[in-house]
Amino acid sequence: MRIVSMVLLLLFAAPALVAQTSATAGSGPDNPSESYKLEHSCFRIGFQEIADCAEELFTGQPVHIAVGSIGPQDGFGAGVAYVGHLTTDNWRTSWDADGIASGNGSWRAGVYMKLVDTKEKAPTVDFGTKGRNLKPNLTSLPERPVINLYAQTITLNKLTYFGLGPGSVEANRSFFGMRETIVGASVIKPFAPKLSAAFYGEINGRFVDIFPSLNQASPTIGAVFTEATAPGLTHQPGSLQLGEGVRLRPVWFADFLHLDYNLAYQEWIAPGSDFSFDRLATDLSHQFVIFRKTTRMLYPRDTNGPDECSIDQDSENMECSVDKFAQHHECLTTEGAATPTCKELSRDLQGSFGFRVFSVLSMTPDGDTVPFYFQPTLGGSDINGNQSLASYQDYRFRAPNLLLLRESFEQSLGSWPLGIALMADEGKVALTRGGLGTSPWLHSFSAGLTFRLGALPQAVLLFSWGGKEGTHTIANVNTSLLGGATRPLLD
Repeated sequence: MRIVSMVLLLLFAAPALVAQTSATAGSGPDNPSESYKLEHSCFRIGFQEIADCAEELFTGQPVHIAVGSIGPQDGFGAGVAYVGHLTTDNWRTSWDADGIASGNGSWRAGVYMKLVDTKEKAPTVDFGTKGRNLKPNLTSLPERPVINLYAQTITLNKLTYFGLGPGSVEANRSFFGMRETIVGASVIKPFAPKLSAAFYGEINGRFVDIFPSLNQASPTIGAVFTEATAPGLTHQPGSLQLGEGVRLRPVWFADFLHLDYNLAYQEWIAPGSDFSFDRLATDLSHQFVIFRKTTRMLYPRDTNGPDECSIDQDSENMECSVDKFAQHHECLTTEGAATPTCKELSRDLQGSFGFRVFSVLSMTPDGDTVPFYFQPTLGGSDINGNQSLASYQDYRFRAPNLLLLRESFEQSLGSWPLGIALMADEGKVALTRGGLGTSPWLHSFSAGLTFRLGALPQAVLLFSWGGKEGTHTIANVNTSLLGGATRPLLD
């Protein structure tokens, strides 16, 4: 049914996009408009044309089809995204606006703006290929200060709650719905280029509404739990959330070891309530590359919005790309100039082993507690779509404190946009920080496929086993384009 829906969506969206761009000035081989690209990909027969058509429909600018998994159990969503640009001598400004909805009535809509400081080094245009390496180095991110402004609302009609802590039981499963609005800003300031390091800070207003989820396989949350066993169930005050942190992404040992270290400290302030708390999150990822000369580690790009996949034009790692339609080299230098294609992002992760350590520690003032809807979870996928202990049900274990260890392997299948993925997870949750030492370890194993084509959102299909509660199959489509920035986290 999902495949049929997607086919129908493509059939209806293609004429709309053609009509939207048919009047674009300067269309043609020298300045390809969206309608020109659609004509030369979606209305010709062949495997490459099908791939190019999908890339144009789902990544084209200024308008494309937006897709992604809204949330675990809330289905696959589709809608429309708009991307705009404005470049001056000192700033490159871009903005995204998108909205998607799924079959169960869940939806997400948001506006995201990026301001990239470019005054130190202006964009350039290069012609010809002699002596030039046209492949950008995708192992590091642009060393440019970035300011983010955003506003997003998401409604999830089907979430599960089993209780708090490692002692929660599967029989207590209940359902609830949640709406969250996030309005905020963040800044990323690079330093120490050899370490690909950056400071970042954020300020967010978070407004949550919890409501019943009826007609499900288990009771709604209010029929099983109370305010005492689900803090925040009866009232959800607005919160001011502040955060600061540091990120390191160095590449060592002749490109064989890629590190992605993140350390973040957050303060959650809920005036007039007992739901204020602090949180320390540590995320240490290690990737050991198998094929040094071909493997690319594709991190989210700070200078792009979630609906944008273009290689950043202001990075010292950037080389202008070849447009397959215009047949010349081009960079975005002024408003309205053609943007480079996203073909540089089309390869899968060619082969690597990974090891990750992730922990969340919460601190609360005397008498305060962390509301259940802001507590991190292990099991299946979390509210942000991240898999952990995937053999268990989604959101299975919830607590203020969490520890996860992951060993992984991923290898592309030749030149196909498919890859195989293997993962082993060990994790635990605890109601107190000291409780992590005595909480039992939980285990899960996963095997599956990854799909990366062009800059389309990455898709993952996993079958997981090894826990104490059966098996679990997960299909997930990332909420951002490959090469796009991440969206604000929901917890």
